[in-house]
Amino acid sequence: MSSKEEQLNALNDIKKMMDRSSRFISLSGLSGVFAGCTALVGAYLAHLELTNSANGTYDKYGFTESDLEANLIKLGLWVLVIALIGGFLLTLRQAKRKKLPFWDRTSKNLLVNLAIPLFAGGFFIIGLLLAHPGTFGLIAPSCLLFYGLALINASKYTYTDIRFLGICEIILGLVAMFNIGYGLYFWAFGFGVLHIFYGMLMYFKYERTK
Repeated sequence: MSSKEEQLNALNDIKKMMDRSSRFISLSGLSGVFAGCTALVGAYLAHLELTNSANGTYDKYGFTESDLEANLIKLGLWVLVIALIGGFLLTLRQAKRKKLPFWDRTSKNLLVNLAIPLFAGGFFIIGLLLAHPGTFGLIAPSCLLFYGLALINASKYTYTDIRFLGICEIILGLVAMFNIGYGLYFWAFGFGVLHIFYGMLMYFKYERTK
């Protein structure tokens, strides 16, 4: 091996070390697939709730519109909790497989940068529901927009593919803003289909070949 090749290999090793120290590369693509499947199941259950309401099932049992909204919010929270638990376990498994630390300065920065737009979006949506009860149709577009911003904000601490996923979520949220009444379909596509697609992409790109 020539001295030039040795220098190139040394530079590649240094680059890999810098990437490992500045980026959270234990993020599992399968966690995205799991989150996407969970979101699709949640969207289906939400569709059943809305269908029952439209068919008068809620009126039969004396339920009100606020009951429907409460049920949908509870369902959304359950979907979020299940997706987070699954993502945590799959990412922890990936970190152990790569023999990398799961919780360090980089993962903390990733979590903080992801959480800031998410919490801002959560309070924004709560404000919509409390101050403007008639704006229930804006929840799905708002979720997509703030989630996309969160992904872009956190992408500098993990794979750059996450940034493109965030851009797609924002575009989808903007389109959904002009199609009020179809929010559940946009929500299912953004949190379900896109998560599955990008999860599989990351799995085959970063995990399966390793």
